[in-house]
Amino acid sequence: MTRRPRPLPTELGAMFTPTQARAAGVTARRLRARDLEHPYRGLMVVRPERPLEEEQSDADATPFARDRAQRKALLRRAREYRPLMVSHAFFVGRTAGVLHGLPLDPPEELEVGVCAPHRAPRRRGIRGRKVAPGLVSIREIDGLRVASPASTWAMLASELSVRELVVVGDAIVHVPRDSWGRPQSTAALGTTAQLHAAVDAGRRPGLHRLREAITSIRVGSASPLETEYRLDAETAGLPEPELDVQIRESSGRLLGITEIVYRDLRVLVEIEGDHHRTSKTQWNRDIEKYAAYIADGWELVRLTSSHIRGPNPRATEMVRAALMRHGWRP
Repeated sequence: MTRRPRPLPTELGAMFTPTQARAAGVTARRLRARDLEHPYRGLMVVRPERPLEEEQSDADATPFARDRAQRKALLRRAREYRPLMVSHAFFVGRTAGVLHGLPLDPPEELEVGVCAPHRAPRRRGIRGRKVAPGLVSIREIDGLRVASPASTWAMLASELSVRELVVVGDAIVHVPRDSWGRPQSTAALGTTAQLHAAVDAGRRPGLHRLREAITSIRVGSASPLETEYRLDAETAGLPEPELDVQIRESSGRLLGITEIVYRDLRVLVEIEGDHHRTSKTQWNRDIEKYAAYIADGWELVRLTSSHIRGPNPRATEMVRAALMRHGWRP
């Protein structure tokens, strides 16, 4: 049986430097034990009792589990690096985006920025970036200094396409609703005015893509799929819909809230994400809502990811047919 390592001095906490460990009387042999990790040079971290992979597998059955697990893993890495960060450094790029909860894949390396004339950090597992002071504003998330959502969006123009910038921009300006369906404007990550200010802040890589993307960003898209449908519909020449709309019958009774609405043509579009499929409560609520829409004279077009992103996307064709049944002509 493998012997458990001797407990570390409690004053060290979960993260410490080798110098701090030696000052607390920890031997070099103890520092080589398997319960300690070395994520960055000069830093030691006590390995969690439950591996991150186990925590992620526990969440796999719930909606949005992948995104939550990725953010949790990145947040842990960022917190581990924080003791080594200089006071004027901050997280940028995809690292900042994932920490804000934006629809981005996490980077392999943590991206850490500093404002000129400071020198960007150089360390294994870290991608340092130097930023002009006028091109970034800083926020704090869970005790971490992070580029603001608008600044992050603008800095990502060096690596994202126009379409991807619109998806991320929509996520920033999206106004969530509470459990009663009421918009919570203060819960939005940013505003269109802040995105415009980031575009106008000065020259930066990808500025031409930012200027193109900003014209297509709308408040109301609650998911990347909704944004992608809207962009495809615009390219296909469909009329511009209303977004995130309360649907009421003639008496004023609320029937539901729908993502994409062609009001004059009495056509609704619902995009079914994974949470619609895996949540029994959501599924039952949707069935009742859809029945109420149809009873009130609306035609409902239901789309899934395969209709929008599949090898043979048919979303715009399906909606076009519905609009034409209700009198629309291109």
